[in-house]
Amino acid sequence: MPETGDDGTEYAERIAANADVEKDAWRLTLDDMEAMAADLEDEGWNVIAIPASHTAPESPDAGETDRFGFVHVIPDNYAEEFSDAVEAGTFPTYRVFRKEVSSRVFMMTQYLDPDTDTAILIAGAYEMMHAPPLVKTAMREDEMYSHVQTIDGTVLGSFRHGDYTKFFPNPEKYENYVVEPQVGESDE
Repeated sequence: MPETGDDGTEYAERIAANADVEKDAWRLTLDDMEAMAADLEDEGWNVIAIPASHTAPESPDAGETDRFGFVHVIPDNYAEEFSDAVEAGTFPTYRVFRKEVSSRVFMMTQYLDPDTDTAILIAGAYEMMHAPPLVKTAMREDEMYSHVQTIDGTVLGSFRHGDYTKFFPNPEKYENYVVEPQVGESDE
């Protein structure tokens, strides 16, 4: 957790100072997803492009189960199309596109099922300070998962990933992750 004053002002100030930068990064992530979707459609893929309402790294200690991975909460209006695609395909191929901005990671995961010519794209963002327990679990288990659910907790599908470094290219940096002060902020 970041060092904060008694009233949490440093954390709140950091969030406020980075709001425009992070808003722009999210917009760019969505623009990239739309462009990738158009390219895939031009190549003949059936594409489902989903902006997650919320994305969070989850370790086995975080819930009532021992599941771990990224949890993407998607809007209900994407649930049926996503579920139908997951039931029809196996999605053996995945790619992760990510960019770190301030203390957040903006990412898009591409799942491909060549047998059904279906591509699922999910965009999400998370704060790096919440990732260390997941990174440690992924390193220990030598695998990663992505879970997709609705706001009410209904799990629509999960994907196993054999290479966690696609999500965490430098996993060691998360071991003792701390939020770095931004330029112009006081270290006091």
